[in-house]
Amino acid sequence: MSFKNTFGPPTTYGLGRWAIYPIVTARRWALRNEVRPYREHRRAEPDPFRESYSPLSKSQDIYREGYQHVATVTSPVPSVTPRPNPPNFKELNATSPVATTSCTAGGLPLQNSTALSSPATLIPAISGETPSNTPAMAQSATSSNIFGTPIATSAPASHFPVRKDHPVPRKGIGGPTPIGTNKFYANFFLKQQTSPTYVHPYSVAWSHGQGSSSSWGLAISHIEAHQRVYGQKSKETGAAQYFLSPVGIQSLALSALEFGSQTMLTTDNLSAHSANVNLHVDPKAKPLVTFPLVQGMGFVTAVYKGGTPVISTGVYFKTVTKSLKGPKQGVTKYTLYLEDGKVWHVYAYSAKGDKFDLTVINNKMAKAEKPFDGIVQVAKDPGNAESIIDAASGAYPIGATVSGSVSGSKGSYTLTFQKAGFSNVKLLMYALPHHVDSFDDATHKSTTPAKLQTTTKGMAVGVVADSWTMVEPHMPVSMGFAPWDPVDGEKKALKDGAIHAITPIAVNETSQDVNQQSDQNSMYFSGKALAKFAMICYTANDLLKNKTLAQNGLKNLQAAFTRFSTNKQQFPLFYETGWGGLVSSATYQTGNDGADFGNTFYNDHHFHYGYFIYAAAIIGYLDPSWLTKENVDYVNTLVRDIANPSALDKHFPVSRNFDWYHGHSWAHGLYETADGKDQESSSEDAMHAYAIKMWGKTIKDANMEARGNLMLAIIARSLNQYYLYTSENNVQPSEFVGNRVAGILFENKCDHTTYFGANIEYIQGIHMLPLLPSTKLTRPANFVKEEWQTYFDKGRADKVEGGWKGILYGNLATVDPKAAWEFFSRRDFNPMWLDGGASLTWYLAYCAGESLSFYSTACLRWTNETPAFM
Repeated sequence: MSFKNTFGPPTTYGLGRWAIYPIVTARRWALRNEVRPYREHRRAEPDPFRESYSPLSKSQDIYREGYQHVATVTSPVPSVTPRPNPPNFKELNATSPVATTSCTAGGLPLQNSTALSSPATLIPAISGETPSNTPAMAQSATSSNIFGTPIATSAPASHFPVRKDHPVPRKGIGGPTPIGTNKFYANFFLKQQTSPTYVHPYSVAWSHGQGSSSSWGLAISHIEAHQRVYGQKSKETGAAQYFLSPVGIQSLALSALEFGSQTMLTTDNLSAHSANVNLHVDPKAKPLVTFPLVQGMGFVTAVYKGGTPVISTGVYFKTVTKSLKGPKQGVTKYTLYLEDGKVWHVYAYSAKGDKFDLTVINNKMAKAEKPFDGIVQVAKDPGNAESIIDAASGAYPIGATVSGSVSGSKGSYTLTFQKAGFSNVKLLMYALPHHVDSFDDATHKSTTPAKLQTTTKGMAVGVVADSWTMVEPHMPVSMGFAPWDPVDGEKKALKDGAIHAITPIAVNETSQDVNQQSDQNSMYFSGKALAKFAMICYTANDLLKNKTLAQNGLKNLQAAFTRFSTNKQQFPLFYETGWGGLVSSATYQTGNDGADFGNTFYNDHHFHYGYFIYAAAIIGYLDPSWLTKENVDYVNTLVRDIANPSALDKHFPVSRNFDWYHGHSWAHGLYETADGKDQESSSEDAMHAYAIKMWGKTIKDANMEARGNLMLAIIARSLNQYYLYTSENNVQPSEFVGNRVAGILFENKCDHTTYFGANIEYIQGIHMLPLLPSTKLTRPANFVKEEWQTYFDKGRADKVEGGWKGILYGNLATVDPKAAWEFFSRRDFNPMWLDGGASLTWYLAYCAGESLSFYSTACLRWTNETPAFM
């Protein structure tokens, strides 16, 4: 029996472990034996700055000229009790003239500001487009923006019952559905709303009067590499079992004097890459402070609407200084030196001209002298970036949108940040390593020396720009359903000897009962079964050239698929309006929140539905007459649930699973966790992108196919930095890369384990399944070879039991297809060595379809004795 991941952190929270089929496919761009940055001449090198820095450079001397030391007041800390509601806040208005400001710094008056551009509104509309009521038609040519046209805007088909309730309440959420369930900000509306949110490089959390700062505001943390915690070292590899960043270090907290035990947190403007977190004095009051959160933001920004700012720390102030001149007219600046040696800068600006004068009450708290209308920003100084941070102050992001285009095999995508504050100031945002590797020339020129460590994504690089453009020059556009190689392309021709050997096996496997095997109480298991038989039908038709056999199998496959396209499976899908999506009815009917691996709670949708999409792509390819409106609408609805490209579709959130900032998906749905979102099966992530690509190709939706190709290329790049490790990996900690795979990647930790067991074949194998044409893209030869040598060579793979043995040898076909062929074609082959979603037909065809010339370059041994190979 094989297994699959479930939900919840495996080592800390114990939400449960269940057995299930493994089904994953990791992917990444491989050219021969390496993953290449887009800008070849600027390959990432080890960065000595990554591990540590001197916290007080010359530019950060606390006694430097132009700064005034702020003395600590020795009076006792006042009790923080709610005050009467503050005056209404007048939002920043882009159409209003900028009020001239006058404030004092160190007793010296500053000149009135006359040169600052008008701040933008806090939450401008992202799009003025009106959705159409008609489903989008498939387009044979890509648009200038492959994200611009929705797949459809109509409601899901009537055979999906509508539920207006969901087991997880929408706690404190303002605004309509749909809402991103697998996004970085979900902890703010789950359970107690106090678990961290990871915006990278910072993490933020609602203090709720708890923690070392005792604040009622938003606590801010940033963890350096030397602060990481490592698990026990493996006796076999010497690699740490896990690494994580400590949770609960409240470097700073932004709050208001008015907050107390009645304070309430709400969220609004929830989109794919951003959210607003609002703090209210009490449930009846309007928001007093709003925090716009955007992935990669260089500042944590608080928009005060009449509250009295309070800055607290759980690390303790060592020294506080105030700039005598400020970084720019109208902006007040303080620098906070903490007892841990770290330096943070604080900036304040009020369009109304409110003064921002801090009084340091004690070494844990500073407060403003009076209520404030305006923004307060904080940013950590890496040690060499004060001037960069100064220049970027006053502007802040409030959202981000993705656009993209393709030309041949070259694809590009742009993250455009909506901003507020000073319109003439460019944003400081932090990019992850896979971004930097693929920046176009213009974006690369906007990078800065500012670097901050992230929790699980290496070193982030500061970029001063209002948009980033990334280029993927080698999208897998030539990849179809046949075995595929990044260099040599498709492998659609088999030798007669291979066809003769595989055909009897295909006849046997085609005769199996697909209807029975797919009649499961799990969308996951059912999808795997359908995909397995779809692979067999394709192999029979295109590779074995046996169209009669293929049509016989296809007829049975189509009948089995109908159970799902008419929503008559054991646990039908509901369209629920609480969050906006298609969910299993299993939890509604059983009361078990872990039923079908948490599908009802939005766990693993891209895994579950990806198999159906892939199976449908093959069915439609083999029988175009099957592509009726009903069948296409059904499959498109599954695609919309997991990968809706457009906000014009009001029934599903944009990109539920794939995170265009992180470069891979998150499987974790509506469950609170202190380590943030997570994903175990990197290869299933790649599978869902491949399925979308191939479904788009089958229905001639060029935009969908292009998005699938682009996602595959991005996933290939990101997996090989964050998930799959060769000895040359310099992104993840050297103490961990010897594991070769992440195991489970969280936003805050990597844990070399699985949710279902600690056998090494489970941990490595969950990143191998299913074996697909995209496998060699995401798992390049140099990685597969190192992983095999680390864990499975010299007969160790032969000691593995059950379906995992087949998984390992299918993976071996990347570097040694001859050995893999010999394993799968041996006379004593045991069917128990096949995973429930795999077939011997496909495994043999995959091995036989490989090219000898590619592997000869890897110095592998070859003979001409095996008749299966071309």
